[in-house]
Amino acid sequence: MRVRVGTAGGHAAVVAAVAMLLGGCAGAADDDGKTSASASAHPSAGAKGAAAGDTGKKAAAAARGGTLGPAGSACELPVSFDVAKDWKPKSIDAEKELAQISQGEDDDLAAELAAAMLRQGPVTAACEIDAKPSGTIGFLRVWKGKPGDADAGGVLRAFVAAEKGAGKAEYHSFKTGGGVPAVEVEYVSTDKALEETKKESAFAVGTPDGPVVLHLGGMDTQEHDEMLPAFELAKQTLKLS
Repeated sequence: MRVRVGTAGGHAAVVAAVAMLLGGCAGAADDDGKTSASASAHPSAGAKGAAAGDTGKKAAAAARGGTLGPAGSACELPVSFDVAKDWKPKSIDAEKELAQISQGEDDDLAAELAAAMLRQGPVTAACEIDAKPSGTIGFLRVWKGKPGDADAGGVLRAFVAAEKGAGKAEYHSFKTGGGVPAVEVEYVSTDKALEETKKESAFAVGTPDGPVVLHLGGMDTQEHDEMLPAFELAKQTLKLS
C-alpha cells in the first residue's frame, strides 16, 4: 500500500509519522499460471518455476525465530504463527494512532491519508514484522477485521481491491499447517508514477474474532521473493489462538 503526497506542512508531517509506524514498504506477488504449465510440460523447468513465479507455493519455510499471537507475545492476535528467525515484530494499535493523529491535525486530508495507511479495505493494521534484521528489506504485516466478517475469500478480495494499482490477482484455497481454512492471493501492484511493477502475496483466514490477513511486502520483486520462506513459515504454522 503506497501513499505519496506532494503537499507540504501538516500533510507531510502526518504521512511521515504514519510511514515510520508502518515502515513505508510494500511488495507484491504475480500470476504463476504460465510457470506451472511450463513446469508440468518440462520437468527440468520445475526448479526454475519454484525459484520464480511459483515460489509463493513451493518455497521452503524459514527457520523459526518465535511465535506471535498468544497472550504475552509481541503481537496478541486471533491467530498464532511462527515468525522467521531475526525478523522483528511490532504491535500496531491503529485505532489509537488514528485518534492521536485526528486530535493533532485539523486537516481532513491529512487524517484521510493516515487512515489509508492504517486501513485497507475491511481490515486494520495490527502487527508488523520487519525483515531488515535478517538482511532483507520488507515486512510481513497482519491486518484484522471486525467480528462477524468471517468470509476469508471475500475479505481478501476487498483487501486487494482497496490497493491502488493491484491487478492480475490469482486466488486459491488451502489449509494452514494448523488446519485453518484459508484463501491465498498472488498479484502484481503497479506504481504508475514510478513505472514499477512488483509482486505481492497475502492470505486470509476467518476467526471467531474476525478475519485476519497476512500480507508480504518488499522493496521490489527480488526482495519479495527472498522473503517468501518467512511467508511460507507463517502458512505452515498458523492456527487459531
